[in-house]
Amino acid sequence: MLHIGGRSIAAADGGRFDVIDPATGEVIAAVADATPDDALAAVSAAADAAESWAATAPRYRSEVLRQAFELMCAQAEDLAVLISQENGKALPDARAEVAYAAEFFRWYAEEAVRADGSLLTAPSGANRIMVLRRPVGVCVLVTPWNFPAAMATRKIGPALAAGCTVVLKPASDTPLTALALARLLEEAGVPPGVVNVIPARRSGEVVAAMLRDPRVRKLSFTGSTEVGRVLLREAAGQVVNSSMELGGNAPFLVFADADLDAAVEGAMTAKMRNAGEACTAANRFYIEEPVAEEFARRLAARMADLRVGPGTEPGAEVGPLVNQDAVDKVDALVREAVTDGAKALAGGRRPDRPGFFYEPTVLTGVRPDAPILREEIFGPVAPIVTFTTEGEAVRLANDTEYGLVAYVFTGDLARGLRVGERIEAGMIGLNRGLVSDPAAPFGGMKQSGVGREGGHEGLLDYLETQYVAVSW
Repeated sequence: MLHIGGRSIAAADGGRFDVIDPATGEVIAAVADATPDDALAAVSAAADAAESWAATAPRYRSEVLRQAFELMCAQAEDLAVLISQENGKALPDARAEVAYAAEFFRWYAEEAVRADGSLLTAPSGANRIMVLRRPVGVCVLVTPWNFPAAMATRKIGPALAAGCTVVLKPASDTPLTALALARLLEEAGVPPGVVNVIPARRSGEVVAAMLRDPRVRKLSFTGSTEVGRVLLREAAGQVVNSSMELGGNAPFLVFADADLDAAVEGAMTAKMRNAGEACTAANRFYIEEPVAEEFARRLAARMADLRVGPGTEPGAEVGPLVNQDAVDKVDALVREAVTDGAKALAGGRRPDRPGFFYEPTVLTGVRPDAPILREEIFGPVAPIVTFTTEGEAVRLANDTEYGLVAYVFTGDLARGLRVGERIEAGMIGLNRGLVSDPAAPFGGMKQSGVGREGGHEGLLDYLETQYVAVSW
């Protein structure tokens, strides 16, 4: 069912679509398939609730979000199992996602009371300059399938903290988690109409209809750069405030003076979180020549030891990819690299079993201009390229249209900071394979996006700045 105005309702035309378990290819549920008319009904519900929600005390909004955090923690295992069933990720990954997702509610419960303004005297002395913050209004949130809970809470949390109402359009591969979050937020005290959820297969039509509605004042999208470009064009028609968290092609640099144990551990985290299906996933491994062979050997051993299986199976460490198209893409990239001279030290093929699985893979001898280095792999594959100088490493790292995150491992702090400043990325993991944190601004440069999520900056994305000239 759709969740509109606090009610669970069928799609206007009665349409439904199936949700597939990636581990088996079997149907696990069917949900309502929203139409453009349903989308506009959701916008109406959000618009009707907007004035009263914006007028609520910041402390009240804070307490509602805090209660949502508590409920997510209490329901963590059920949510993790649900994520694993519809997304495929292994339960340890799913549990980590739920904990991470809940933290956005806790962080923005604290930020809800910090929408600060300012007051100063005009340089001429003629008046005071008073700067206020006010909710941007009705927000359309579009989230991907790879982190169905975290990508939703990372947007809903700051929107509600700021006093905005929202319509969430989750990815059609993973709508169940979003619907569960809608029920959870209602239980936490969110009034009807403040959070609306509309799963839909016809994503383009549904989102376009909302962006053409003048009541919509904010779009926040997480997904591919290609779709982001389309949505920015749609948003331009009504000059809708837009935030975009788009594709990534993260370089992972290891210098010869790095702690190799830490570098391999960091690589496992940066590469294998959610089986590599993450925009922050390390995608291109650039290793300084003197340690490249040893790093590759150690990484391949770790990858080969990972247990592949259905996400809910005890002991599984790597679940299936989200669908057959994802497997086909990864397999094609690996095959092309091997044909061009790369060698698979681990993996390199689809396992012979039902479901959308791919073996954790390490490739050496990859050409610096190989296609596998040009696009997001979005799978458990680590292609390795060697370099000889710091300048070459930086050049290779920046040789992409993307600029979301980069990882740098070195024993020389000065070098790490110097290289980090030269890399064109919104986030740098310095001797760390994990950068995401609800308290930190998440976002990229170049074609990896516009705006920031998380941190205080994430709250500001849902607030308009209003200036009042006043004398007294």
